[in-house]
Amino acid sequence: MKRLLVVLIAGFALCEIVSAQRLSGDVIATDQGDLVIHPILHSTMALEWDGKIIYMDPYGGVEKYQGLPNPDLVIITDIHGDHFNLTTLDSLDLSQTTMIVPPEVALDMPTKYQDKLRIMKNGEQQEVFGALIKAIPMYNLPETGESRHPKGRGNGYVLTLGGKRIYISGDTEDIPEMRALKNIDVAFVCMNLPFTMTVEQAADAVLEFQPKIVYPFHYRGINGFSDIEKFKKLVNDKNPEIEVRLRDWYK
Repeated sequence: MKRLLVVLIAGFALCEIVSAQRLSGDVIATDQGDLVIHPILHSTMALEWDGKIIYMDPYGGVEKYQGLPNPDLVIITDIHGDHFNLTTLDSLDLSQTTMIVPPEVALDMPTKYQDKLRIMKNGEQQEVFGALIKAIPMYNLPETGESRHPKGRGNGYVLTLGGKRIYISGDTEDIPEMRALKNIDVAFVCMNLPFTMTVEQAADAVLEFQPKIVYPFHYRGINGFSDIEKFKKLVNDKNPEIEVRLRDWYK
């Protein structure tokens, strides 16, 4: 009887650990099971798909990741500290992690991470853990020597997960490469001045490439938060078929 009780207690404890290691958030059905979208902070998110955990631009410090599973894949868009954050990376267990990064991020990566890197330039694509990942441009307009985000330095990404195409903008304005996207199921689009674009620019671009679902994210600027309710109205007044999901990225 005692042995049975010990087994039951151990089983319950294991269930609690497993439960704590699952992501919560929005669920998107794919051809290979559900994709779970878990906002963390600013443009940082965790994605769970096909038994793997993906962290996008991990940032915000270790407390933001307590109770979350360790990442199998980390994807970084740019060199700025709210995207490439060594303090946060060093606080995570990356012992089993592969990392997708632009070349300029790779240059600043400590030696201990170099053997984990897969370096991607704009236009390149790789398959990792069954996910097809394509790096696409992200940059400011007009293109000048003073641009905060010059073309070619950072990557936006399109992830194909179980037949669903997921676009992550990185820090960009409403560039032609974004407007030319096709068949995007879920888009994460930035909107904060003076770093990326206005709410109006973001809405206009979204209306052109017409994702099925769009999340405004990376919407904190110098003067506070962008008006994401206005973004939703601008999009849905012209195209009510696009589902605009407003989530709190700044808890």
